[in-house]
Amino acid sequence: MHAMQYELTLPSDYDMDVVRARVARIGHLLDDWDGLGFKTYLMRERGVNGSPVNQYAPFYLWNTMEGMNTFLWGGAFQGLSDDFGRPSVRQWTGLSYEEGGAAGSPARLAVRRRQPVAEGVELAEVMAEAVGETERLAGKDGAVSAAAAVDTARWELVHFSLWTQESPEADGEVFEVLHVSEPERGLLPRGRQW
Repeated sequence: MHAMQYELTLPSDYDMDVVRARVARIGHLLDDWDGLGFKTYLMRERGVNGSPVNQYAPFYLWNTMEGMNTFLWGGAFQGLSDDFGRPSVRQWTGLSYEEGGAAGSPARLAVRRRQPVAEGVELAEVMAEAVGETERLAGKDGAVSAAAAVDTARWELVHFSLWTQESPEADGEVFEVLHVSEPERGLLPRGRQW
């Protein structure tokens, strides 16, 4: 499993209905993408759920590198780059994934929490704690799914969770979910990834 996200931070007076309309128009194009566990079309709107910015920030969990690379180099990503400029694409190696009790229900919100992996810590212990956090989040009421991944270039953990409710039981940046494409969600490996 591989996690990926890019963020397009937009002007404070940007009409976020433009983003909503774009997702409504093209969101279905990845509904049957080979190698894609899921893509969540995420948005933060300035002043909503504590967001200081307007932002479009899709988050992906990939089952295969081939699927991800086909998306990035095969033309789909080019359309976004042409419309908004080419964003930096963050990538994390998957640590764990769990489905919540609300799996299969429409996700309304997503929560992302990034945290540094401190120098000198026992890596096995930190990664085991991340797996435990995934299990804890997935066990909460209203959880659709939860995942953890690590960027070993920056030594950063990312915790990502999807929720059916307006008040998710997770700490981090809150995003509105505009659409979810999940062609291979059922193939995402559950639990610890090593």
